[in-house]
Amino acid sequence: MKRQFLVGWLMVLLTACNMLSEKPTDNSQWSANKYYAEAKNELSNGNYATAIKLFEALEARYPYGRYAQQAQLEIAYAYYKDQDQASAIAAADRFIQLYPHHQNIDYAYYIKGLANFNDDQGIMGYIISAIIKQDMSERDAKASRESFENFKLLVTRYPESKYASDALQRMAFLVNVLARGEIYVARYYMKRKAYVAAVRRAQFVLEEYPQTLATEEALYIMASAYEAMGLTDLRDGVEKVMRKNFPESTYLSDSNPLGKKSWWQFW
Repeated sequence: MKRQFLVGWLMVLLTACNMLSEKPTDNSQWSANKYYAEAKNELSNGNYATAIKLFEALEARYPYGRYAQQAQLEIAYAYYKDQDQASAIAAADRFIQLYPHHQNIDYAYYIKGLANFNDDQGIMGYIISAIIKQDMSERDAKASRESFENFKLLVTRYPESKYASDALQRMAFLVNVLARGEIYVARYYMKRKAYVAAVRRAQFVLEEYPQTLATEEALYIMASAYEAMGLTDLRDGVEKVMRKNFPESTYLSDSNPLGKKSWWQFW
């Protein structure tokens, strides 16, 4: 029994000695290629904070050359994957300013677009979308507009980019998000009986986002606001446009026809 006890203690002591003798990884002699490979490995494994530190160390130790330049792009991507949108955008902007003619400059714009596009991600994004049931169009549209402009710049300047196709699809989605955002504000004005403001928002949708699904409701809001203000001639004009473009609209159903005084009170 004593012998087993002593053997056990010896094993513990040997393990402790080994742990104490281990030295932290010395990367002072790493080459740029080694730094990059290690950082990419951490990035692939989802260790974004560690990857960022290694990429930053690479850039600091080897500030010139292709590895340092690529490291900056990788840092932007790592921040994006880590849901730190602000840092991702800042890193992408830094790369664009330093290397405006780089062969991978299109990727920097793409990362900016993605970061703004996913501005509603993370814990608060989950709470808002999944629990409060509020979508992107009901929140501040600043990030959506910036994302759209980032993608627009990408497809305009670099139409042959491999990211252009995805950027175009995201732009189409964002246009509808922005249009719905204007409709959301117009609804708010209708609730507050600020009919002139509601009309202006609806007109803005028709002028700026004419090909979106939001145009149907924009016309409905305009007609309902005119009805509420007693401007029947303007209401009738909007009704004609609505019947021509959306003859099957639920807003024109028999149960809620245009012209009845109560038809616009749908909120």
